[in-house]
Amino acid sequence: MADTVNSQITDAVTQANVKVVAEAPAQSMALLYQVMAHSMSLAMQNSMQSQGGLQQIGNAITATACKMILEAPGGKP
Repeated sequence: MADTVNSQITDAVTQANVKVVAEAPAQSMALLYQVMAHSMSLAMQNSMQSQGGLQQIGNAITATACKMILEAPGGKP
């Protein structure tokens, strides 16, 4: 049995390794962009949730203030 490997096999393995190594930076940047987009969307979602909660608090305060004004002596027309 010979100790040599067919040159086509070694060339195919080398080309496969070069392909994987060449694609690694693009794949890592794509993953980074996806993670950044997901983080930004979560931040926007959290800010919308906070804004909605603050709006509810503002509405409750306004309603309570109106009630107090109407219940004050001389507040009714």
